[in-house]
Amino acid sequence: MTADPKLLVFSDLDGTLLDHHNYRWAAAQPGLKRLSEIGAGLVLASSKTAAEIAPLQQELGSTRMPAIVENGAGILWPDAPDIEGDRYQDLRTVLSQLPTGFVGFGDMSDQDVADATGLNPIQAARARTRRFSEPGLWTGTEAELDRFVAQARNMGLFASRGGRFLTMSFGKTKADALRDVVQQLRPSRSIALGDAPNDIEMLMAADQGVVVANPDGPGIPPFPPHIESRIFRTDSSGPQGWSEAILTLTAEF
Repeated sequence: MTADPKLLVFSDLDGTLLDHHNYRWAAAQPGLKRLSEIGAGLVLASSKTAAEIAPLQQELGSTRMPAIVENGAGILWPDAPDIEGDRYQDLRTVLSQLPTGFVGFGDMSDQDVADATGLNPIQAARARTRRFSEPGLWTGTEAELDRFVAQARNMGLFASRGGRFLTMSFGKTKADALRDVVQQLRPSRSIALGDAPNDIEMLMAADQGVVVANPDGPGIPPFPPHIESRIFRTDSSGPQGWSEAILTLTAEF
């Protein structure tokens, strides 16, 4: 692993570093260049699987840093490529005992996931290679969803709502994983960027949080004043907003 960076940047992917519609990150290049110039570490933090994130780390040049996968349920360390533990079948067993309405990736084919996400079939297969969590679509009403989430919690599962999907897991969050990485690498400062409700805890756990605008998603409402004071909100969405935030917050470097 690389020498411990003074600044660690934890970044959500879809709707944040990646464009919500086409999954491209080209518009983030000015910010990525700045992080490279100042020697900051980029930690990808997403609901995506290790199989999905590893190729993206190669593209972004962040393979020497850890990545947070499946909404914090696992950490992909560069010197330990195999993530310990696999709770996916346990999770699917519990889901099978809950009321209908949730259609998870495990209920879909690769083509179904490709259709729902815009991914190509190879990318969709990687998205279905899960170990800790299950994203899916909710097909019922909001009232039925409230009952589903409450019953799931009684059975030890937790629901997290992202820009597209409802993700079920045994409860470990991006914020938990951020703390684990910070404890290991000990940066002087941490910045976390996200665009959806499932990023809220991670933004609060970092020294500086960034809410990237996402007109296509539910967004992130204002925090209590003492937290909002350390939150930066972008005007632009997706990777352009991501770059805007990075350039602004790293000007001192």
